[in-house]
Amino acid sequence: QVRLVESGGGSVQAGGSLKLSCAASGFTASSYSVGWFRQAPGKEREGVASISVGGSSTYYADSVKGRFTVSRDNAKNTVTVYLQMNSLKPEDTAMYYCAAARGWLLRPLGSDVYNYWGQGTQVTVSS
Repeated sequence: QVRLVESGGGSVQAGGSLKLSCAASGFTASSYSVGWFRQAPGKEREGVASISVGGSSTYYADSVKGRFTVSRDNAKNTVTVYLQMNSLKPEDTAMYYCAAARGWLLRPLGSDVYNYWGQGTQVTVSS
């Protein structure tokens, strides 16, 4: 059974940090690219960051470059992908989702290329 489980969300003041985790299991996750997306109420889902199969390539939305860092740990039976978020702003408030897609991606921040999705974790940044 394919599972993507996010954790690490919470409430933080502007300027603070959070580290999200995405635990992937039930498929050969080490062969998949993983992306982080977010969606705020009334807004479209936005690609935030993505990391390639082996972790050699990372991609970021302009809005988070220099503040967010995506990384992955390809262990034997599970893969965990992290999103370190620093210098958080109120506009970063959203539900954050991780998603997985097999292989290398031409549009790593495009939500339509991902097959598997987690349930999301809420991030709230207060001013």
